[in-house]
Amino acid sequence: MAGIIFSNCRIFDGAEAALAEDMAVLVEKGQIKEISDRPIATSGARVIDAAGRVLMPGLIDAHYHALLADLNVANLDIMPPSLLHQHAHANLRAALDRGFTSVRDAGGADIGLVRAVEQGLIRGPRIFHAGKALSQTGGHGDMRPATHFEPCACAAYHGPICAVADGVDEVRKAVREELRKGAAQIKLMVSGGVLSPSDPVWMDQYSEAEIRAAVEEAATRRTYVMAHAHTASAARRCVDFGVRSIEHGTLIDRETAEYVAASDAYVVPTLSTIHMMKEKGPALGLQKIFADKLGTLFEDAQRAVAICQDAGVKLGLGSDLIGPLHEYQSTELSLRAEITSPYDALHAATRTNAALLMRAGELGTVAEGAIADLLLVDGDPLGDIDLLQHQGAHLSVIMKGGKLHKCTL
Repeated sequence: MAGIIFSNCRIFDGAEAALAEDMAVLVEKGQIKEISDRPIATSGARVIDAAGRVLMPGLIDAHYHALLADLNVANLDIMPPSLLHQHAHANLRAALDRGFTSVRDAGGADIGLVRAVEQGLIRGPRIFHAGKALSQTGGHGDMRPATHFEPCACAAYHGPICAVADGVDEVRKAVREELRKGAAQIKLMVSGGVLSPSDPVWMDQYSEAEIRAAVEEAATRRTYVMAHAHTASAARRCVDFGVRSIEHGTLIDRETAEYVAASDAYVVPTLSTIHMMKEKGPALGLQKIFADKLGTLFEDAQRAVAICQDAGVKLGLGSDLIGPLHEYQSTELSLRAEITSPYDALHAATRTNAALLMRAGELGTVAEGAIADLLLVDGDPLGDIDLLQHQGAHLSVIMKGGKLHKCTL
């Protein structure tokens, strides 16, 4: 297959804040073959003249839900799986159109959806899926309302996004089952949350033994546990019990941030979902029981990001958006940049997220030997990160795995 050369480009490699000027990049067989400050010539290659545009790594969303198709999460339980997956198809295609070439699905996606993308049946980012997120009874993943009557006390909830598993043996078996089905990592719910009907946000969930069992089983497959954890106590328990990826971290305080920073754990803030649910949710049908839970969580989340950044926590980036709010995925970048900087936000969405996915050097970088996930931006996103808004309108090229998804040049 003939290669592709990007000429006359400036490069943001995901690591350095300064752009490399007047560069050329050769892509062959899905990888970045050569990067040079001189023109590259190779027989039969297509040349794309960047004309000074910025070439950067494809974005990675480290907390994504392809199947979260409705703000009323109860509707997901009664939606035909075929319809739910059509929503997922639309969400994934739109994410790729925005420049997200990889996503870590935090609950819902399965191996079928992964393979549909890999085989070209649908167009979307590569998916690192967790299968079904695991919850204790009455936890954040248990979507049964308090008024739901269960005729058998032994019955467990199994929805399209989450499944209930109680006790060490059940958790161990549920983790093994998700790993058997190809999960790239395991997701646990270890604090309360907003879109669950019967638990307060402040609630700690799962026992130490249950969490450690999940971590132990994930390690047998050389992978890790990501955990929904809003509170400082939940974040601290994650560190203590071996969880690698703390999702949200909305209420982390300075002492906890320093504790996390001293460990190998990452925190993946998700500002956009809280912000957009508060701003747009009620008008789009978000139920009052969930809207009332939001409270000051957005302001709390902003404060937690600033504290974690200052403490030196490894900060990833994720959106966690739901239903019609998926269109605000790129807003996560701008919201983060307001607290830290455009560079920090882009570094999180590229290099840091790639390391979190255990794909450092392959994804999230413009480097020889890396997978050719590349964006060509009409302008400098380090100076104006809002260029990555507007549903990819300022992206002249979107390349995933060396294949052009979009090229307007």
